[in-house]
Amino acid sequence: MNFKNTNAARTTVTRSFQDLEKDTNNIYETIVILSKRANQISVEMKEELTQKLTEFASHTDNLEEIFENKEQIEISRFYERLPKPNAYAIEEWEADGTYFRDKDSEEKK
Repeated sequence: MNFKNTNAARTTVTRSFQDLEKDTNNIYETIVILSKRANQISVEMKEELTQKLTEFASHTDNLEEIFENKEQIEISRFYERLPKPNAYAIEEWEADGTYFRDKDSEEKK
């Protein structure tokens, strides 16, 4: 996932329940879907951050290098400034980019 090119909100945004529940007709089901997707995005972000930080990790015990590793600090600050995973999940949901499966309707068929 490309975290740089997104229109996800960085601050709190008031949303309409009717717009969020249009696909499921149940706001609680929508919230569960959004929370599961936000967890997936959070795991992706954490894996990517960990991978980038290990590239710049120093394997020496020099204290000066540990405190002055500017590359790691800049990468960490970039990820701190990104929108939260739930904002990405809501943005995907509103753009109809989230796939979900309804088990109840599959069992009735």
